[in-house]
Amino acid sequence: MVDTDMYSSPQKLSDEDVSELRRDAGHWLKRLREAQGLSQRDLAEKVGVEYYTFISQVESGRGRIPPDRYRAWANALGVPPRDFVIRLMRNYDPVTYRILFDKAS
Repeated sequence: MVDTDMYSSPQKLSDEDVSELRRDAGHWLKRLREAQGLSQRDLAEKVGVEYYTFISQVESGRGRIPPDRYRAWANALGVPPRDFVIRLMRNYDPVTYRILFDKAS
C-alpha cells in the first residue's frame, strides 16, 4: 500500500520553514543579479520571462524557478549550472538535498 501523505507533503516542513527557505534562495538570486549589474527587466529578458514581475516574485520567495529554466538562469547569473542547481536544491528540495549531500546520510 502506498502512503499518499508522502505525495501531498513530500518535504514535511512547515509553511514557515518553506517560506524561509524560499526567501533565502530569493535573496541569493537577487545578490547574483545585482552582482551581474542586471535589473529585474534585464534578467527577465535573458531568461525568457515575459513579465519582469516574476523575477520580483522569485527574489521575494513568493515564487520559484521552474526546473526547465535552471540553465538559462545559471547562464544569465554567471554561475555554473551544476552549482546553481545544487544551491537551489538546498532551498527548493531540502529533503533530497540532505540525502544527496549530507555526510551523515
